[in-house]
Amino acid sequence: MSAPQRIICALTLSLPSLSHFSSSITFKKSRTFLFLSSPSQSITLARSLTFTSSFSLSHPIIMPYNQRRGGHRDQRGKERPKTDTSSSASGNASAAEAEAVSNRIGGLSISEDSGQARVSVQGGVNAIWKPKSYGTVSGSTAVEVGKAPTDQISSVSLSKLFRGDLLENFTVDNSTYAHAQVRATFYPKFENEKSDQEVRTRMIEMVSKGLATMEVSLKHSGSLFMYAGHEGGAYAKNSFGNIYTAVGVFVLGRMFHEAWGTQAAKKQAEFNDFLERNRMCISMELVTAVLGDHGQRPLEDYVVVTAVTELGNGKPKFYSTPEIIAFCRKWRLPTNHVWLFSTRKSVTSFFAAYDALCEEGTATSLCKTLDEVADISIPGSKDHVKVQGEILEGLVARIVSQESSKHMEEVLNEFPPPPAEGAGLDLGPSLREICAANRSDEKQQIKALLQSVGTSFCPDYSDWFGNDAGDPHSRNADRSVLSKFLQSHPTDYSTTKLQEMMRLMREKRFPAAFKCYHNFHKVDCISNDNLFYKMVIHVHSDSAFRRYQKEMRHKAGLWPLYRGFFVDINLFKANKERAAEISKSNNMEENGSSSTLGKDALADEDANLMIKLKFLTYKLRTFLIRNGLSILFKEGPAAYKTYYLRQMKIWGTSAGKQRELSKMLDEWAVYIRRKYGNKPLSQSIYLSEAEPFLEQYAKRSAQNQALIGSAGNLVRAEDFLAIVGMDEEGDLEMEREVAPLSPSPSVKDTVPKKEGLIVFFPGIPGCAKSALCKELINAPGGLEDDRPVNSLMGDLIKGKYWQKVAEECKRKPYSIMLADKNAPNEEVWRQIENMCHRTRASAVPVVADSEGTDTNPFSIDALAVFMFRVLQRVNHPGNLDKGSPNAGYVLLMFYHLYEGKSRKEFEGELVERFGSLVKMPLLKSDRSPLPDPVKSILEEGINLYNLHTSRHGRMESTKGSYAKEWAKWEKQLREVLIRNAEYLSSVQVPFEFAVKQVVEQLKKIAKGDYATPDTEKRNFGAIVFAAVDLPVTEIQTLLDNLAENNPKVKAFLKDKDMVKNLRKGHVTLAHKRSHGVTAVASYGIFHHEKVPVDLTALLFSDKMAAFEARLGSVNGERVLSKNEWPHVTVWTGEGVAAKEANTLPQLISEGKATQIELNPPPTIYGTLGFY
Repeated sequence: MSAPQRIICALTLSLPSLSHFSSSITFKKSRTFLFLSSPSQSITLARSLTFTSSFSLSHPIIMPYNQRRGGHRDQRGKERPKTDTSSSASGNASAAEAEAVSNRIGGLSISEDSGQARVSVQGGVNAIWKPKSYGTVSGSTAVEVGKAPTDQISSVSLSKLFRGDLLENFTVDNSTYAHAQVRATFYPKFENEKSDQEVRTRMIEMVSKGLATMEVSLKHSGSLFMYAGHEGGAYAKNSFGNIYTAVGVFVLGRMFHEAWGTQAAKKQAEFNDFLERNRMCISMELVTAVLGDHGQRPLEDYVVVTAVTELGNGKPKFYSTPEIIAFCRKWRLPTNHVWLFSTRKSVTSFFAAYDALCEEGTATSLCKTLDEVADISIPGSKDHVKVQGEILEGLVARIVSQESSKHMEEVLNEFPPPPAEGAGLDLGPSLREICAANRSDEKQQIKALLQSVGTSFCPDYSDWFGNDAGDPHSRNADRSVLSKFLQSHPTDYSTTKLQEMMRLMREKRFPAAFKCYHNFHKVDCISNDNLFYKMVIHVHSDSAFRRYQKEMRHKAGLWPLYRGFFVDINLFKANKERAAEISKSNNMEENGSSSTLGKDALADEDANLMIKLKFLTYKLRTFLIRNGLSILFKEGPAAYKTYYLRQMKIWGTSAGKQRELSKMLDEWAVYIRRKYGNKPLSQSIYLSEAEPFLEQYAKRSAQNQALIGSAGNLVRAEDFLAIVGMDEEGDLEMEREVAPLSPSPSVKDTVPKKEGLIVFFPGIPGCAKSALCKELINAPGGLEDDRPVNSLMGDLIKGKYWQKVAEECKRKPYSIMLADKNAPNEEVWRQIENMCHRTRASAVPVVADSEGTDTNPFSIDALAVFMFRVLQRVNHPGNLDKGSPNAGYVLLMFYHLYEGKSRKEFEGELVERFGSLVKMPLLKSDRSPLPDPVKSILEEGINLYNLHTSRHGRMESTKGSYAKEWAKWEKQLREVLIRNAEYLSSVQVPFEFAVKQVVEQLKKIAKGDYATPDTEKRNFGAIVFAAVDLPVTEIQTLLDNLAENNPKVKAFLKDKDMVKNLRKGHVTLAHKRSHGVTAVASYGIFHHEKVPVDLTALLFSDKMAAFEARLGSVNGERVLSKNEWPHVTVWTGEGVAAKEANTLPQLISEGKATQIELNPPPTIYGTLGFY
């Protein structure tokens, strides 16, 4: 079927009710049937007709039985009045145009679908929306099910859509207005400015003071899916109308069947109608095995609702979690597992519990522990263990209002878990069966899925099959729509704020795209003066969210930048009367929806306190195995080992787990390379190989089982995997672990003399690296180190430079190598790490010191100086000097290699990788600002570079469509820099001073005097037990005093070296293995507190000695040990474990040990901690 055939067929299948922007504009909705003729046949296209496809299974699919039958379920709903407005459009198409459209249809096979449901909303009084009612239907609004829709799209309207000049001929003048409404969105992406430890501390503080409650929810491992009704649309994170959204609609539709049984079609129609009339959107985690592998293939395909949003005419309002649960239980939609912590004891116990489980926790152990320590636990309607499995991605903890607990209790009382009326019913082919039976292409799978959903839930396919015809989507069209939208008068407050947001993002050059598509739901309203589009705001980098947060702090009233951001746009002309009416009504007030979050939200910055806590059993699969596949197959096992060791260092993985994982991953690398050779394993089905490997590895020992967490029961996905083609929008983009914002202590704080040292330069041409290398070579006394200093200049080396460096390091392993070449990206850094691993060398990055920008480690001032230096050079070995016609372009290219990293991130990653960092002074701190002409010419070059690369990629600037612009810019650049030569020379730190500073820093590193920059990052994991740590000196003093006053003690200690034996002293309170995670976590309330410990007696035998301990109180609450006999072990004989001291009371009763009572007992203060 051709693209035009698909689009016309899809458009004629249904026309949903229009969404509107103003009650004062009215449009007539065409009800005319569309008769199209083709050379071979006459076809009547009505909304009651739909696609047909044959369905057969040639072989059985491995599927849980309850996927075909109704599974476990929940939920139900209520409403409010909303004025239903409509729009009118003028403009006619000629008969020739209509005929041209008709002639493009050929061979279209359509059959009547008499069995599909029909939705017909009758006139009457609309129901009232009350937040507490969450969607029940009242009044005389009725929804009929059982007949196919009959509304038609006229041929005139269709012909307008095929005309490509509508947007081109739409001019912006004083009568041009724009109306924009958010159509679907997810929560804003907020990133904590504080460290994880600071966030934890603040959360505990707020809960302890009664200012807030901490809410924790499970993170199901899937992808974002948003639904705004059959007309509002279905959306993935950055796209719509594709296999992701088709799968989402199918799974959501199936949830209704499981929950409502025979009432499902009716409730689906009511739900769509409710979302449309109230302009709402629900966001879900879509968990499925057909869209590629995450941490574990789910046993079932399902969704979990994570957000409910009222879009209204203003800022989106997100429901609080109690409101979400109430909404979902009314509509029987799946909810997540949620815990609330409203006391200091519970919140501290939570963090301790996570720290105890983070390296080996599974869904069962985690949920059991949190149920025990939380103040309120609300089980999800989908049991993670039963539908996804034991491998748990993580938890999300956030601060909510202190009233949230009370609100939650009210909701749970008012809305009990609903029944699952579809349990046991045959629901027809499952998602996996449909995908398996339609493997020819993505379109076929989409079509089959939507047909299976039925017209009650999905009466219109235009979002999926409408984009293949009409105006082809292009960047130029995007810019044109956006440009005209920003130039138009806003019709209301919402449009004004959205324009403000988009202008800011364009002006600041945020890494984001504003992609626009025809809105096929509005095809009947399109005219020359009335255009409708859907805009996707696709943020390419998380750095954009961080930068936007900073802008929000400085600009009051700026709307948040949302994740999953879709906007409906209408550009139209208004006559004088209409313009006056808009002006009168447009008082720029936010019309109700003034808050981003719901009832239980916090208003200040604490509302954004959130922390994501992931589990090692999930990360070893996704980050270490899946994400490491490309490195393993492209660069080999050594590079892979460097990669996974660095990841574990970033996470702060305990030393024991690092050893266990290294052993397992090395074995995995050998296994998978031997099996696949040089052909890489696909990341989308990596679990087909990884899961059986992990299962066999886990069976070898209990230690391996704890490391793996859970393995086995593999669900085969190859036969039913959806055909997703290119994931251009990043809707299934793999998670990447981001390096900490600040450097953290490295294992490598010194450079042993027996190792080599590689000095390299992550810089830009003009950073003076070659001049610095010459100075280092010729420096008197060198680096005060006996190792020889060698240098390799990149511009003089033919062939692969870093391979040559590696050969030199191998040939001279104990030398200092100056790698005189720019090392601008992670690929090069990884090569250097591999060199260090193979040759037992250390590496030190030397970088030009610069303030940087939000997205680049080098400031515009630094770039200006680099360009000025390069354009002063003559006879440069690399031909990058004043004689180079494209020198400016080359420096911009290097500058953009660092794009996406702030200075803090850049330095933090280098320290994480190499353990040290040397800064070379560049600019004087007291300099005057960069002259405007210099700043302007550089910004002009950056804009030109972005245009050039977006069209031509890495093509040289002397070629391509911007060659003339480049030549003009290069000439102007030289003129501007020459005119400002005095300024550019004066702001530089004297070169001699810069060299001296670098030499001093390198000397410290070579000597081992260098201290790695500190950070507040700490290791939260690997908790095994809780104890009160006592100062050894006080215990030793007490023993000395006892020996002086008691002959038995003196005789016992006479031949014992207590200085050597007594190196630590603590009272164990609870052990994870003996007493359980909850017992250990319960001491979180006393963490870091000083605890008084009375030592009541000294017990000793010929093999051990210990003080009997009695714990005191902290803030009026007694600290109690879970041990039967609290004690402090002070000595054990050779080969005797410290835990054997627990037997001393028994030995006393048997007369095999001695007990010395201490009266009055001395008190020693210790600190309670986790170990």
